[in-house]
Parts: sequence; C-alpha cells; structure tokens
Amino acid sequence: MISRLAAAASNSNTAPSSPSLAGNGPNGLVSRTVPRHHDLLLPPPATTQPPSFGNALRALQHDVDGGSQPGSQPSTGPPSVAYGSMPSTAPGSPRIPPLRQNSGTTTPRVRPHATTLNIPGMTRSRASPDGRIPDRDVASKLVIIMVGLPARGKSYITKKLHRYLQWQQHDTRIFNVGNRRRIAAGIKSPVKGAPTSAPRDDSPTRAATILLHGPSPPHIVVQDEPTKLDLNGPPLTKQQLHEAMDQSAKFFDPKNQCAARLREQVALETLDELLDYLLHRGGAVGILDATNSTLQRRQLLVEHIRQREPKLGILFIESVCTDKNLLEANMRLKLSGPDYKDKDPLKSLEDFKERVRAYESAYQPLGEWEENNDLQYIQMIDVGRKVVHYRLKGFLSGGIASYLTTFNLSPRQIWITRHGQSIDNQQHKLGGDSELTEAGHVYGQALYRFITQKRKEWLVEQETKRAQSSFPPVPGDHTPPYPEPYQDLEDKNFCVWTSMLKRTVETAEYFDADDDYDVKAWEMLNELNAGTFEGMTYDEIAHKYPEEYRKRAKDKLQYIYPGVGGEGYLQVISRLRDMVREIERITDHVLIISHRSVCRVLMAYFMDLTRDDIADLDMPLGILYAIEPKPYGIEFHAYKYDEATEWFHELPEYKPQRTVDRNS
Repeated sequence: MISRLAAAASNSNTAPSSPSLAGNGPNGLVSRTVPRHHDLLLPPPATTQPPSFGNALRALQHDVDGGSQPGSQPSTGPPSVAYGSMPSTAPGSPRIPPLRQNSGTTTPRVRPHATTLNIPGMTRSRASPDGRIPDRDVASKLVIIMVGLPARGKSYITKKLHRYLQWQQHDTRIFNVGNRRRIAAGIKSPVKGAPTSAPRDDSPTRAATILLHGPSPPHIVVQDEPTKLDLNGPPLTKQQLHEAMDQSAKFFDPKNQCAARLREQVALETLDELLDYLLHRGGAVGILDATNSTLQRRQLLVEHIRQREPKLGILFIESVCTDKNLLEANMRLKLSGPDYKDKDPLKSLEDFKERVRAYESAYQPLGEWEENNDLQYIQMIDVGRKVVHYRLKGFLSGGIASYLTTFNLSPRQIWITRHGQSIDNQQHKLGGDSELTEAGHVYGQALYRFITQKRKEWLVEQETKRAQSSFPPVPGDHTPPYPEPYQDLEDKNFCVWTSMLKRTVETAEYFDADDDYDVKAWEMLNELNAGTFEGMTYDEIAHKYPEEYRKRAKDKLQYIYPGVGGEGYLQVISRLRDMVREIERITDHVLIISHRSVCRVLMAYFMDLTRDDIADLDMPLGILYAIEPKPYGIEFHAYKYDEATEWFHELPEYKPQRTVDRNS
C-alpha cells in the first residue's frame, strides 16, 4: 500500500482527469480539478525507478496541506495533484434557521411521540413548555382503576395518591362510582369530589328509566357513541324496582340482576367522565374509585377505555386486607360514611358485613388475566406492608409504586415550623446564612419546652383512647380505633430535622442537648436559593430589577430566581419529593424546623392545597403546625407563639390564608 501511495505521488500527472468544479473567486468563476480519492489506490502505471520513500511521503504531505509551509523543504519529486479544497474567499452566508421537518422520509409521522417523564419546572419541550404532560402525549397519561373488596382502604389510598400527584403538579382527579351510584338512587352524598356533571333531574325516576327502558347516551360523554351496554329487558315489577333502588346489602348481591345493570351503567358513566377529563380537559391522571372486584367488570372497563383511546395508560391498584385489626378499623370508619350516616351503628355494621359477603362471593383478584393481556398492576397488602408490582411502565406508574410503599398507619405526630428570628429577618433580607437574634434563641427554647409537654400529653391521650376503644361499637360511638392498638407507644423516637443553615440548627440547639431527641440536618430542607438576589430586600429588587420583580409577582410558582443556583418553588417541590416519602414512611414523631418556602411546600402537601395557593401561603415566624395522620386522613392543629409568655397558644379557627406581610 505504501509503495502505491509513493507511486501515485510521483506519477499523478498521468492520473485520469477529475470532474471540474466551479467556485467564486476574486476574479469571477474559476475552474479547478479535484481528484477522486480512490485514484490514489489504483495500481500505478508502468514507470521507471520510483523516487525514494521519504520524497514520496513529503510530496503527499505537501498535497494534503495545500502547499509548502514556512520553513519546510520543497519537494524534489514531480508536481502533485491538487488534493483537498482550495480556501474560499467568498463572503460568509447569512444563517438560515432550521425548518421543522420529518427526518429521513417525506411521509407524515405515523408513530406515536416518545413518552418519557414530565416534571413541571424540571423538564421542558416544544409540546410541553411548562413540563406537564402535554395533550398530544396521551400515552403518558394514566387511568388508575382501583380494585378490592369494601373496607380495604381503597378510598384512603386514592385520596393520598391524589394529594401526592397534585402536589407534584400532575393534574389529577378522583371519580368515585359510589357517589354517582348514590345520586342515581336518590341519596345525597356529602363526600367531597362528587361528580360535578351529575344529572340534575329526579334521580330515582332516572334510575327507574335506565332499568325499564335501557340506557340513554351518558350526560358526560363527549363522543357521539353511547355507552356500549345493553340494558334492554322485560319490564320490571314494582318489587324488582324497589329492590334495585334499595342501597342495603341486597343492592350488592350478584344475584340481583336489576341492581347489577344499574351499577354497571353508573360505572361506565363515571368512566366516561374520567376519560373526558383526560382527553379533553388537560388531565394527567384519572382515578376510578370503585370495587371493580370481578373479572367481567375489569374487562368491560379496559374494552371501553381502548375504544375511546387505545394509547391511554391503564394501571390497576388492588388493595388487599388480611389484618383483622386493620379490617375492624376500616369497618368502623364506614359506619360514619354516607351510606350509614345517622343510623344505628350495630345494625349498620351487620348490614355492611353482609354487603362485604355479597362482594366476596364474586370476588376475583388481579392476576392471570391482567398478566396475559400485558396490563400493569400494583397489589397492596395491608396498606403497604407488602406491595407487588407487575409490568410497570412509565414514570408516573413507577413514581406511584414508590410512593405507595411508604404508607403506614402508625399513630404519630408531624410538627412543622420556621426557625426563630434571624439577623437577616430583622433587615428583611432574602436568603443568607445569618445567626439567630436573642429573640430567636428564646423561641428555640420555648419550642423545646412546648414540644416536650405536648409529647407527654399525646402519650396519655393515646393510652386513654386505646383503653376506651371497643368493637363492635356501642350506640352513638362512631370513632374508629387505630389499626395498631397493641404497639408500645413509649418506644417511639422523636426526630428533629433542620436544614444545613445556621438559623435552623441554632433553633434546634435545645433539642440537640437532650438525648431523648434525634437531631439531623438535611440539605434538601435549605431555603429556596435566590441566586443573584441573595442578601437583597424585596424593595431593593423592585428598584434595581423592576422587570424581574414584575415577573415574579405575576407567577411566583413558575418563577426562577436568576443567577447561579437560583431556584423557584417548582424546584423546591422536586427536591422535597424524597423528603415527603420519608415523612410518610417513618413511624416516629418528627419536628421539621425549616424556612418559609420549604414550609409552604410541605404544608401544601399535607393540606392538599392547589398550585395557585402554594407560593402565597401565609407562613410567618412563630407559627407551629401539628399534623396527626389518621386512617381517615389527618388531624390538624395550629399554634401561635406568644413572645410575652414565651409559650404557644392554639388557633382553633385557623384556616390557610394568603400572605399579608411579605417580610414576616
């Protein structure tokens, strides 16, 4: 090969001519010839003794470089062909921006768009500038179908899941089939989140019409096709109609064909409302809260979803309960629900158990059919003590599974407060890492004494409740017992979590000196970073950077402070995701001492606030919040620090409100 290169360099004048290329030069059009690269590899013609190897390499290098370089020796061999392009002296062309097009083909794109994670504030794309799931990315949206017998914690799971996904800025709604069923039967449901598009006509009359004459097109279906369910049949007798409308255990008996037709119709109408929310109103996750305990019902739901939109994701979540204490607590909780409100608890309990037995006779858990049809599902046993995953697909499904593993029903308290007053607080400066004032240190001492006192009171209260709890209940007793009554409450640890900044660490100094408290500093609890504006006041920002000040005032949730490390509320939400999961997971008490933005975000999660409320939630110094998780939700208390008495006093009528004093 080397000899061929040397020969080509010495006999290039005999090579075949190359095509001529025209180019703009200073004198107009000029022609030049460029050899084909493969010509150098052709066998050389017969010639005399070839030049030396060194001369051939120098000649070849001369051609590649476009001529001799200063200080280089001229080649002694024959002239070489012009190798490579001549430098152009034409003026630079203006930049032409790229046009949106299909790559590699002229046919329209037919495959679905990529479905990857969407995190508001952390991801952006042309289809989703705000990071939420765009309308065109239907495959990333999710229909969650709950499965399980009554009193298995399905509604508890759906409410917590809704709160978590909404807090993560994924538009989520719960669609409860039981609420719509009660409306159809003429029972008013006080449960929050009842279908907003429920019919306004006489409900018993409408239910009777469904049973006697078959379904009319659902009120909430946006497509032209009616719900595909044939309810036509022979006319019903008055006795059959009465049994169909009866909401006692007889209504849920699989042998009650009339009631079964009504329940299926109601379930599909609720599902259509859910699909309308996802496909036409910008929703990301719709949760269908119902038993869906038979294979026939689940097949019907999957078929209906795929007829409307085959690309929609479907996730089954089944709640299984084997713990007797947990089941008893769930049953007691049902007695204060809309089906048994203001009724005798003993008779209500017996009726509810009969309803459960009716469901159990036809119950088919998740398993073979879902796996054969490649459907993803999660099975939760005893509210998260054991979790089974199958074929999870997508960011939302994975995040939901991870969150569900953190559930526990252990009695405990979660306290949240800001640090004591700092030097920067006195000067109304943003951010920084200043120390506490003397008043701030006094606040820390008062906080330690108050928490220690409330910790003792809580223990006495829990022991009293455990001693007074009874099952079955006595008339007038609707208070559900805790599902873990046999745990030794005195063994609970008390954790105190602070940020890495001085003002929170110093607020916790009295806890740190007591071996009965476990104090830990977390970087994720640090205050929102104001970037370039760290150490400035709001008035200084408004004067020096009026445009940035207006941008933040217009949309505080989406706003990100400029400069290195600058953050916004969406970034704080993202970094606190693991913190919230840890709070849900631990069974110990915890006190969180942090900063205004962090406390706002944490309180928004526990109080289920909307995205419009997070950045403006009033969170002044000296307010202490107590959250006690319960099997039915949370118990909430707020306390205000009194500087004169150095003690905290409860605010019994406290309601979340917008910030009045931005410097508080």
